[in-house]
Amino acid sequence: MGATGRILAIDYGSRRMGLAVTDPLGITAQGIETLERKNNRADFGRLERTIRQYEIKEIVLGNPLRMSGQEGAQSRKVAEFAEELRKRFQLPVHLWDERLTSAEANRLLRENEVSIKKRTQAVDRMAAVLILQSFMQSRSLD
Repeated sequence: MGATGRILAIDYGSRRMGLAVTDPLGITAQGIETLERKNNRADFGRLERTIRQYEIKEIVLGNPLRMSGQEGAQSRKVAEFAEELRKRFQLPVHLWDERLTSAEANRLLRENEVSIKKRTQAVDRMAAVLILQSFMQSRSLD
């Protein structure tokens, strides 16, 4: 991957989207923001600015499979969102198994004594970081 561009990870939810990006060399992942969802036009406008600002070359979208590995209603919404991202931005979009990332993000934030109010805002961003780290790890094993 190297200097070919950054990867954007999205923890997609009905009310918020947590965002994380790789550094320019694709070595580390850092959370950048949590978008409060408004409507498709506003959400995609904000994503477009983020994609331009960070020179994103591909997107990883957390896929909330059921614990059994089966798709559920939210997983189907994420697949539709992924298709819309591909059409709008002409970038590769990867669906990535995100089971337990929100629980892990909550655990990490709790361990670091982040207040409940701040935790609500940070958990989606932290989940996006965990999704991106997991995706990057799998690539380094290839």
